[in-house]
Amino acid sequence: MLYQIASFLLDVVGGLLTGACLLRLYMQWQRVPFSNPVGGLVFALTDWLILPLRRVIPPTGRWDVSSLVAAVLIQVVQYLLLTLLLGAISAWAWLPWLALFGLARVAVSGLIGLLIVYAVMSWVQARSPLADVLARLCEPILRPVRRILPLVGGIDLSPLVVLVLLQVVMIVLGHLQAGVLR
Repeated sequence: MLYQIASFLLDVVGGLLTGACLLRLYMQWQRVPFSNPVGGLVFALTDWLILPLRRVIPPTGRWDVSSLVAAVLIQVVQYLLLTLLLGAISAWAWLPWLALFGLARVAVSGLIGLLIVYAVMSWVQARSPLADVLARLCEPILRPVRRILPLVGGIDLSPLVVLVLLQVVMIVLGHLQAGVLR
């Protein structure tokens, strides 16, 4: 029971911080301005780790490599703490793989969350700075599906198709991660 509680808390904290680092990377890559509530939250959650890393690892073009390194480091620490709690010393060799799978799972979960909020906000026609940020983050993901899938009765089903595909990716990642642990 205590391991489950600790694992849950580590997942929440690690997922939040990793997701914020990945969102910072994605927002910079998409050139979404940070002068909005989402940008302020991302900076507040990540500056303590990314700014020191940026002194050592400079950005390359549109890629903020220090944000990616920070996300990987958070995942490594999360899985290191979990292996220490389990006392599974033999699992230490798999830490980099577990961290990469964890990073991929957080990225896919974050995209799922973004798409759900984007879809709901599109239904209620909410005009806010948050809606504009979500649109700029979700449009590059939805655009390829929209080219293939036409509107059905005037309704855009591309968020639903992408959500289903992302769920399939989550299932595959879960099985791959379980395979590494065996």
